[in-house]
Amino acid sequence: MFLSMLDFLLDMEEHHIYMQRALQLAKKALGNTYPNPLVGSVIVSNGKIIGEGWHHKAGEPHAEINAINYVKDKEQLKDSTIYVTLEPCAHHGKTPPCAVKIVELGIPRVVIGSMDPHDKVNGKGKAILEAAGTEVITGILEAECDELNKRFFTYHRKQRPYIILKWAESADGFMDKDFQPYAISNALSQQKNHQLRADEQAILVGTKTVLNDNPGLTVREVSGNNPVRIILDRELKVPVDYKVFNDEAVTFIINEKKEKAEGNVHWLKADFGENFLPDLMQVLYKHQIQSVIIEGGAYTLNQFIEHDIWDEAWVFKAENLFLNNGTKAPELQYEAQTIEQLRDNQLKIYRNK
Repeated sequence: MFLSMLDFLLDMEEHHIYMQRALQLAKKALGNTYPNPLVGSVIVSNGKIIGEGWHHKAGEPHAEINAINYVKDKEQLKDSTIYVTLEPCAHHGKTPPCAVKIVELGIPRVVIGSMDPHDKVNGKGKAILEAAGTEVITGILEAECDELNKRFFTYHRKQRPYIILKWAESADGFMDKDFQPYAISNALSQQKNHQLRADEQAILVGTKTVLNDNPGLTVREVSGNNPVRIILDRELKVPVDYKVFNDEAVTFIINEKKEKAEGNVHWLKADFGENFLPDLMQVLYKHQIQSVIIEGGAYTLNQFIEHDIWDEAWVFKAENLFLNNGTKAPELQYEAQTIEQLRDNQLKIYRNK
């Protein structure tokens, strides 16, 4: 009894080590796999890693296939364990189903972090494996694997994007000075903000923010992809020579007047009535937007807070800057989950409970 329990604990420790490595691999593609999830995979034989891989980009081979292709001697697969952060897929999309490939190659054991909520998978990959006699172990570092794909899971479970509210405020809680734009964040905070843009799929602002600041809403301080720009412009007030119309990124103009696509700019009609935000979420879901940074002004941010449509909030606070007046920053009735010091700025990250 004691030995069997000890063996179990040793197995679990080993599973955690290899799943942690699979998580590290998956994170290499952050910001590049939309609308697909982040997935990492490790193949182990006789206590040694013989294959590693991760999903790089939608339409390209999945993590399991990349890990299998890494293995030099394919005969070793018949006496190996494959670790994967997300349940192997069971359907034909742009690539064949990974669960079927694992069975074909005779890999005897599969260790899974998270089950896939996608309606085309959702237990079907596991079922294919078990029906073929493959040993399947699930739930290894499940919380960490769920966190890895919080965007993908929110999109499929709630049928809306993962929403991150973001703003900068002075020590006394103002977002501008005398209701005019004012530089609050320091250079380190700006870099952090641009990394957030590179990691997430889209960024949303309101008409007032665009008219006041004429922002590009692109990634400049770090390397990475520019997010899809989503502009709430009900009456189409933003002039077409503003930066959000340039060709640096895809732009969605959410309005109530026209539905049209022209180059990288898409005008999408929406009802700006009482149910605007839930309706907007459906529009973005339809266009496969999995995550959105809300970087608008106080009014736009407060709308998401009041309707309880948000998952995280990133608040950059300039600890030594007092503006005394201006637009009041939103207030959250939560304690920050994490706090990061960025010289004289402090980044507080909140989670909606």
